[in-house]
Amino acid sequence: MTGSPDLAIRLRRAAFNRALADADLAAIAPLLAPDVVMITGTDSAVIAGRRAQLQAWKREFSAHARMTYVRLPDAIIASPVEPIALEHGKWQGISGGGAAVLASGDYSAKWRKVGADWVIEAEIFVTLA
Repeated sequence: MTGSPDLAIRLRRAAFNRALADADLAAIAPLLAPDVVMITGTDSAVIAGRRAQLQAWKREFSAHARMTYVRLPDAIIASPVEPIALEHGKWQGISGGGAAVLASGDYSAKWRKVGADWVIEAEIFVTLA
């Protein structure tokens, strides 16, 4: 993907949000670095590695009362010296029927450009509501 890091990352984030809504593990996998790390919002569980994160999403997708998670970027700051960028924004966990926001908060994500694409290396979430 060419162009500005801001636009490229926003497009990749939109693809990630779509994949979460569609419960599409195959679409999530290429958006994650092999050694991606996620720190969850409420209990600060550490999910390390693409395989572990895909397993966590698979469990989430099969839950009886499934939530759909959406990340809404506020700012993306690209490094002028390395192929990395910081994304900061708000997240929401929405009921399976889309009727209610059940949880929300802030998040930050570290992206790295690998070849032509940006991948997520790390994410940290904080549950605020």
